[in-house]
Amino acid sequence: MSPSVRLFRDQKYEELKGQCIEHGQLFEDPEFPASDESLFYMRAPPRKVEWKRPKELCEDPRLFVNGISSHDLHQGILGNCWFVAACSCLALQENLWQKVIPDFKEQEWDLKKAEKYAGIFRFRFWCFGEWTEVVVDDLLPTVDGKLIYCHSNVKNEFWSALLEKAYAKLAGSYEALDGGSAAEAIVDFTGAVAESVDLIKGKYKETISEQMKLFEDLLKAHKRGGLISCSITASSDSANEMETAMGLVIGHAYSVTAVRKLRLGERLILSFKAEKLFMIRLRNPWGKREWNGAWSDNSEEWKKVSSSERKRLGLTVENDGEFWMTFEDWCKNFTDVDICRIVNTSYFSIHKTWEKKIMQGAWTKNSEPLLNRSGGCFDNRETFLQNPQYIFDVKKTEDKVLVSLQQEDRRRYKKEGKGESIPIGFEILKVEDNRSYRLHKLTVQERVATSTYINTRTVFLRRVLKQGRYVLIPTTYHPGIITKFILRLFTDVPSKLRELKADKPKMTCWSLLCGYPHRVTQIKIHSAEGLEKQDRSGGADPYVLVKCENQQVRSAVQQDATSAAFDTQVIFYRKNTDSPIIIQVWNSNVLCDQFLGQALLAASPGDPREEQTLQLRGRGSREAAEVPGRITVKVFSSDDLVAL
Repeated sequence: MSPSVRLFRDQKYEELKGQCIEHGQLFEDPEFPASDESLFYMRAPPRKVEWKRPKELCEDPRLFVNGISSHDLHQGILGNCWFVAACSCLALQENLWQKVIPDFKEQEWDLKKAEKYAGIFRFRFWCFGEWTEVVVDDLLPTVDGKLIYCHSNVKNEFWSALLEKAYAKLAGSYEALDGGSAAEAIVDFTGAVAESVDLIKGKYKETISEQMKLFEDLLKAHKRGGLISCSITASSDSANEMETAMGLVIGHAYSVTAVRKLRLGERLILSFKAEKLFMIRLRNPWGKREWNGAWSDNSEEWKKVSSSERKRLGLTVENDGEFWMTFEDWCKNFTDVDICRIVNTSYFSIHKTWEKKIMQGAWTKNSEPLLNRSGGCFDNRETFLQNPQYIFDVKKTEDKVLVSLQQEDRRRYKKEGKGESIPIGFEILKVEDNRSYRLHKLTVQERVATSTYINTRTVFLRRVLKQGRYVLIPTTYHPGIITKFILRLFTDVPSKLRELKADKPKMTCWSLLCGYPHRVTQIKIHSAEGLEKQDRSGGADPYVLVKCENQQVRSAVQQDATSAAFDTQVIFYRKNTDSPIIIQVWNSNVLCDQFLGQALLAASPGDPREEQTLQLRGRGSREAAEVPGRITVKVFSSDDLVAL
């Protein structure tokens, strides 16, 4: 057993199996009994269910017959096409399904050693940040000797039925799997990062340039082991499971089994009047009812392509329920796509390697504002900052950042009527370069990114951020809601993601000797202008250095400019309030940087809070001689250390 795997309900597979073999018994799971409570909490199956073991359903039961395939699965009577679509995606990636079905050879039926069979299986799911092992017996729900839920198209193959049972146990019952998202199941199978794309809002139907961007994104994700599913959302004049005129089923999850960009030969260029084909292959979990438009199984397009050309292009269809479409037709006919990326964090890969940080947190309620961690979204201005706050750094000039916020799985609460996901989202704020304590008021900080707020289990955002320090604030949409979450952040270089817990500097015994801060001051240096020219081309390479007592913060260098936008933010907790804050402007040189001027600030609570422009002066007091250049700043000070 890997030390990083958690045992669901503390059930130990090897121990339970050993006990069963020792006593010559088949395992019966007390934690998920073969009874109605495991089947449903509200809607009973239409007919009486009998629980049967695979040996009672066929002569030669197997976990796999001729390996594992995306064509093995059929849905059954549950409305869990999303789970079956996710299984179809999983079956395409051997390295992924072997994590979900560990030691699959050891778990397989061995006809030569029937006495070693104990009727017990184990599966692993990525649950809320950790791999969790779920043990099940092999008693499966049947009617008239046939499996009623997910099953294989081969009578004696049982991996999908047993996997579904383990997933139902995790959710509390089979009925809890009725209705869901393929992306959620894929995340549970793989630990992937899920991104949902609305094809209508993104205007992929009509904008060719956006179509091509999305195609390249899907192609790259698929090549790198990502799993993709798609669906058509029901509208006011259509209902779930209705069939469109083109043969597609509304409200139904399809798995994407291939994405291809094809360069056509001369003969095919003449036939299709195009040099390239952008194609996507899908599978219906029902194993039937397919697309009937261009490139459908019996369409005119196939008649133009010989069998050898089909093989060369990779345009193969293995089985019923699978079909090809052009990407343009796919964009026009589907409304939603879920892209589940297996984000590469291995240093030994030829592909881009991401730095990953994961944090577990919770929204908790407290009547004391400084202790409350359930303040709601940005619209709740009075309480928004009363949420968990996470700080991270972008070290490069620019860095692409991936953020995934996931709330706990609420399916297990369905029987209490609380199974719906809560609307969640997050804000990213650019903050002071030296901030180390929680934000209490928004003044100079810049709101740089807002996720969508939606009642799905996961919210995802991709954004390019400039160098600096950021605070990420995950929130529920409404204040006062209590639940757990995990936050994952992926960056190109280490981000040092950590939670901000302290509101202000800690009072220690050293504070009595060295002093304790009496005042907090925030400064934003917007820009400098009119600086003295430093080189023959008439420019300068300025940066600002902000000094307070024994601390200093330096901005990035602005290249070749006598007028420069810095937008640098700093915060200081000050012990000696009589000592001014010094803002210096320097010119960056190869050998020795050159002082250009400075401004001194008293930064008292009563000082103006509006933007102000200050004349640069030489070294010394406030009365030192003026030098060329001015800086524009905004200053906030308070003697209440939790005011800013």
